[in-house]
Amino acid sequence: MSITIKSAEEIAGMREACRLASEVLDHITPHIRPGITTNDVDRLAAECMAAQGTISATIGYQPPGYPPYPKSLCTSLNHVVCHGIPNDKPLKKGDIMNVDVTVITKDGWYGDNSRMYLIGDVSIAAKRLCQLTFEAMWLGILQVKPGAHLGDIGHAIQKFAEGHGLSVVREFCGHGIGKKFHEEPQVLHYGRPGTLEELVPGMTFTIEPMLNAGRREVKEHGNDGWTIVTKDHSLSAQWEHTVLVTETGYEVLTLSAGSPPLPPFVTAVKT
Repeated sequence: MSITIKSAEEIAGMREACRLASEVLDHITPHIRPGITTNDVDRLAAECMAAQGTISATIGYQPPGYPPYPKSLCTSLNHVVCHGIPNDKPLKKGDIMNVDVTVITKDGWYGDNSRMYLIGDVSIAAKRLCQLTFEAMWLGILQVKPGAHLGDIGHAIQKFAEGHGLSVVREFCGHGIGKKFHEEPQVLHYGRPGTLEELVPGMTFTIEPMLNAGRREVKEHGNDGWTIVTKDHSLSAQWEHTVLVTETGYEVLTLSAGSPPLPPFVTAVKT
């Protein structure tokens, strides 16, 4: 496994890419409400990227075995786990939606983040799922420091999620990121402490747990080649940040003024 360790100059490039990625989410947030379509959200994001001078990492993205992804971001509603494709169906009260944005800067750096949105009044169960997934992500982030292991991140997320009756999706994971969309290492959201790669300063990767209210199994939906849903049609939620391993701990590169308030157990954070 070849994990890229970023220099100070490269970290500066990552900071800028991640700042711009979070800026796109900040830009679309006030517009997300009942009646807007996910195509509208995609258009708003594309306009923001154009104004920034960034481009979407997802539009035209085609890993082996997949068709080219057709949109500027992913919008995953309700029982859609990930890779939902924007369309013309209006959002309605009670929906929950993940919006996942990845940008590429003029210098070729990638920034990746996602947030959950509650559309109007949602059920107590839906709100609980979204909040607990947010907290699970942060518990994973809090494990990040030199000398820790990737398994520590996965274990913290899995223990918390399963302790609250949620299940962890295993088919998709976080990933290294830099001048490529997906670099080594894979960042699993389940595992055993003290296992897998040791963290060292200069590593950059995403932490992006997908938690289901029901069973963890997922399946492809329809024939678009991308959309993944829960097999049991239960709700699913996801949050994502890009994180840097520093000399003393971590820095959340995609944290912005528009990010949701931190959980109460996060007492200090570097932005």
